[in-house]
Amino acid sequence: MIAQWKIFFYVHVVHLLAYTCYTLRMEVPITKFRRQIFSLVEQAQSGTEVWVTHKGQRVRLVPEKPASSRLSRITPMQIVNTTEGVMDDDSLLAEMTRSWEADWERDFGPAPDGVSSANKSGVEP
Repeated sequence: MIAQWKIFFYVHVVHLLAYTCYTLRMEVPITKFRRQIFSLVEQAQSGTEVWVTHKGQRVRLVPEKPASSRLSRITPMQIVNTTEGVMDDDSLLAEMTRSWEADWERDFGPAPDGVSSANKSGVEP
């Protein structure tokens, strides 16, 4: 039983090492490079290290610029306008608090102790 477990373990380790070495660094002969040039270039652009062997010499295929992620190309948006001082208006804050409390009471019942947060902060509803 132990011998079978060791064989099972060693086989999986060998597969893991082969997979890791193949995905992180790929070495192909020139004929395979000619047949699969487009897929190998796409793999190099995605970050896989591609080496081409020709007459005993190795050539590495790398992109000119590192690959940029889709998130790095997002243009930031200004969502909250802080220059206008919208949150300085007490009536707007009181209205938002009443709305939050109404949602709370609808979903969870009345607030504990029957005291609203607007009354705690000194703002009259």
